[in-house]
Formats: sequence, structure tokens, C-alpha cells
Amino acid sequence: MSGELDALFTRWKDHQANGPRLPKKQGDDLWKRFRAARTTVESHRRAFFAGLDSEHKEVRARKQALIDQAVALASQGTGGIPAYRRLLDEWKLAGRAGKKVDDALWAQFKAAGDALYAAKAEVDARENEEFAGNLAVKLALLDEAAPLLTATDRVQARATLSNIQRKWDAAGKVPRDQVKAVEDRMRQIELAVKKLEEEHWNRSDPEKKARSEGLAAQLEQAIAGLEADLAAATAAKDAKRIAEVTEALEARRAWLGAVDR
Repeated sequence: MSGELDALFTRWKDHQANGPRLPKKQGDDLWKRFRAARTTVESHRRAFFAGLDSEHKEVRARKQALIDQAVALASQGTGGIPAYRRLLDEWKLAGRAGKKVDDALWAQFKAAGDALYAAKAEVDARENEEFAGNLAVKLALLDEAAPLLTATDRVQARATLSNIQRKWDAAGKVPRDQVKAVEDRMRQIELAVKKLEEEHWNRSDPEKKARSEGLAAQLEQAIAGLEADLAAATAAKDAKRIAEVTEALEARRAWLGAVDR
């Protein structure tokens, strides 16, 4: 806006020097209007930049306070990371303080965070080295437990798994980047043993067995009746009746098969 106004003023002066001459009063009136417009624009421009400077000053103060808090977390090492993350959320909401200033402030804030994460990297490296032996133990236990995925003896499977789980807990922690992989493999084995036990329970549950046997007897009786009806319909050569009885017979045979399983 300021550049456009300067260009207009340059053109104005050029017209004054090289353009047609206007009567003095008319020229003075036009100049007063142009000068008033120029004064208004400049006034608004100064007010805008004054407000922007004030806003930038407030943002600088807020961000500097966040930097001071972040730097103070250094003594906490890895334990300061959660607090730093909360400060980072506040930083994102703090606003802008002008590109150059923002870049400089961010460099300070990030350096404080980098120090915390460097401390965390050192701790992780030490833990990974310390836990490498634990990982080897757990991988061996997983290999030992693998046959349980296809086991058929629920009692033996549960006993074997319980023994392996005790060794698993005693083995301790593994490197952070391996936790999910080994835990997922163990979970699959535990689910396989649990499924084996549930299947046994479903087969041996007295109430369920009684219901199944009662339903099976009813279905067998219905099938016998339908087979007699089918024989009669076949003898009478009643095509419609044969189709109806055949459909009902197939349905009940399928139900009986499901109950028997």
C-alpha cells in the first residue's frame, strides 16, 4: 500500500511539472484532497505497524518465558520430556513474533528439547544393551512355546504354558523396539491355549450337552417323519409335495449336522 501511494505521488508531481496547467484554486483543491487521502493512509499504516509491534513484543515475551521453562527442565533429564511436550503445545498457540525473531526463538526452544531427547536416547541405548540378554531368553521361550499353537491336549498345553509364563515374567524387560513383536507372539500362543480349553468346555458342558442331545433327538424324529412323507409323495408322484418335503428334509439334516459338531 505504501509503495502504491508513493507511485501515485510521483505521478502527481510529474503531472504538475509536465502536464496541463490547472487554475490555481482548482489545483490547490485537488492537492488538498490528495494530501488528505495520503495522510489518512499513512496514519492507518502507522497504527497498523504500531499494533503489530505491540503484538510481536507480547509474543516474544511469551515465547521467551517458554524457553526459560524448557531450559529449566534440563536437570530432569528424560523425566522432563512430558513437561516439554506440554510447553511445545503452548508454543504452537503463542502466535508469531516476526520471522527472524521467531526463527531465533525457536532455535533456543528446540535446543532445550534436543538436550532432553538426547538424554533419553542415551538411556534407551543403555537399556537396549542391558535388555539384549532378556530378549534372547524370551525368543527362546517363544520357540519352546510354538508347538502349543497346534496342541490338542488342553491339560498338557496349559501346564506347559504356565511354566513358560513363569520364566517369561522372570526374564524381565526387552529393548523398547522389540516389546510389541515378542508380546504379540506370546499373545497368539496364549489365545491358542485358551481356545483349546473353551472348545473342551463347550463339548463337556452338561447343560449345553443336554440341550444339544435334546435338540438332536427332536431333529432325528422330524427327519424320520419327513422321510416317510417323501416316500409317500414319491409313490403318489406328487411333484409339488416332493419338492416341499425335500427342502424341509435338507434343512433339518443341516441343523442336525451343526448340532452334532
